[in-house]
Amino acid sequence: MNSAIVVELVEANDWQRLRTIRLQALTDSGHAFGGTLEGESAEDETTWRRKFEKLEFLIASVDGVDAAMLSVEPLNGDFGATCWIGSCWSDPGFRGKGLMRAMFTYIDQQDKNWKVQGLGVFTKNFSAIAAYEKLGFVKMGADTESTRKPGSFYQRMIRRSPV
Repeated sequence: MNSAIVVELVEANDWQRLRTIRLQALTDSGHAFGGTLEGESAEDETTWRRKFEKLEFLIASVDGVDAAMLSVEPLNGDFGATCWIGSCWSDPGFRGKGLMRAMFTYIDQQDKNWKVQGLGVFTKNFSAIAAYEKLGFVKMGADTESTRKPGSFYQRMIRRSPV
């Protein structure tokens, strides 16, 4: 039996839901993010709600279980990017089930200026790079040193919505 994936654009009142999945992401894959579990777990409700002032957040769930997330920041970026994708993560127990594809399909269908997505991924995160390439992202520009994790480099990738 296939379980249906539900993708939602969550609002500030969903801050606890966002916090829960974000802390799961940092616990599982802290090496892949600029933020830290220690720092973000100490943030209060006001700080979590404030994140929604700059970013929009998607959560994908399977059978009512939140299993993946990402953020979208509207901008005019390098290589024509109209938004920046961040905080991409899926629960290891749900990987390979199409959660990221479902979230990018959702992005493609929105009447928002999200048609050219940019993101940064650490150059040693080979599995994430491969996943992004399957979604249509291509590497753009030179590798850049991280300001949050000195000594680590990330690559920028761009995807144009097919719609």
